[in-house]
Amino acid sequence: MYIGRFLVVGPDTGAYRVSSRSFPNRQIVERDDRFTVVPTDAADKTDNPYVSYNCVRPVGDRIVVGNGSHTDPIAEKLALGYPARDALALSLLALDFEKDDYDTPRIAGVVGPESFIGTVRRDGLVVEEVTEPTLVATYEKDSPEPTEIAIESAAGAANAVYNADFEHAVCAAGVARAGDEFETAIENGD
Repeated sequence: MYIGRFLVVGPDTGAYRVSSRSFPNRQIVERDDRFTVVPTDAADKTDNPYVSYNCVRPVGDRIVVGNGSHTDPIAEKLALGYPARDALALSLLALDFEKDDYDTPRIAGVVGPESFIGTVRRDGLVVEEVTEPTLVATYEKDSPEPTEIAIESAAGAANAVYNADFEHAVCAAGVARAGDEFETAIENGD
């Protein structure tokens, strides 16, 4: 089954996977304190605004995971002191679903003292507190739902979502709380 880009958020962990039929030549790279999805050297040139973006951004005792440019405004609102639920809701609502041929939903999560997952689709906005591993995707599974995908460490999270039984894996990132900090990991399928 193809569910597109997806993320899994648990109380102390998170993971994001790029799945793509249209733009498979991408990877996740670390830049300063964040992870960014970028085209590989083998990728065709594109002006598509949804191909490259920050997908992981730490902010104090929280970390944001997301499938697009909304990751940055969520992180910025957290840095200003907004509660995680409000930062997610306001940013997703402001940027709305992607204006592509598929009206692709935007998905994001915040892992921290309280963890949340959210999506904005053509038909609405959903933001929920997370108490167990929860998945949301851009297609087929575009409402948050509990998942059996185990994400107990950053490397384990990246590996688990990359190898999850969904089509067209491209790359993945994982985050996990380690005391007062976060561990992070990248899986580019190398």
